[in-house]
Amino acid sequence: MPYYSFDLVVGEEFKNQGGIILEDIEVASDRAVQLATELSQVKPELQQKGCAVRVTDRDHNEVYRTPLDPVPAWQR
Repeated sequence: MPYYSFDLVVGEEFKNQGGIILEDIEVASDRAVQLATELSQVKPELQQKGCAVRVTDRDHNEVYRTPLDPVPAWQR
């Protein structure tokens, strides 16, 4: 199973939020969305600033990114 790292993206800065071994990118992307939702609630000052959670693989390649700001239902 692959190892994925999660970063909080604030502008051009990447803040490590930890890593975990998961089944695949689908599970990793679900975790990224969950983390983005939690960070948005815990750190409301990050909302409306274009912040995101990115997922990278073992080789530090970005494989997924999701915004902290909730995506409106009509855009899903």
